[in-house]
Amino acid sequence: MNGISGQFRKTTWDPFLIICQIIAVQTIMYFFLGIWIWMTATLMGSTRSLDYAFQYKEIHVRDFGGHLVITIFIINALIGALALWRIVQRTKQCMDFACTAHLIHLICCWLYNGTFPTTFSWWCLNIVCVIIMCVCGEFLCMRTELQAIPLSMNSQRTAL
Repeated sequence: MNGISGQFRKTTWDPFLIICQIIAVQTIMYFFLGIWIWMTATLMGSTRSLDYAFQYKEIHVRDFGGHLVITIFIINALIGALALWRIVQRTKQCMDFACTAHLIHLICCWLYNGTFPTTFSWWCLNIVCVIIMCVCGEFLCMRTELQAIPLSMNSQRTAL
């Protein structure tokens, strides 16, 4: 059989690669979240703070500031989808990486606040962001995976 299993792409368990991908996706997400927060806080004339990224009370629909924080997180979920597309590159793994990124965010928020999140708005926003990141990441990866594979025979021709 020569080890041919009929799979398109061979997958092997590579914990180092997976950990590096998790770190890369998380870093990109927090980097851009920081940029969006910095830009918004600068434009609004408010204090730049990690509270916007990790504080539960900042996620609300009571005023314009809360709406901006929600918008920032949704835009960042799209950035996360792009990170999945460029770093993970596998449709099957998008949900795993999206959930892992948000689980890490949950742990960071829990540590930052000292209490487990109980606000409805925080949970709704993060569930919506996981869905956006996962579905958009899967869409982008699937488009790449389904691109036509060129079957040019010019480079493989041999003289008969």
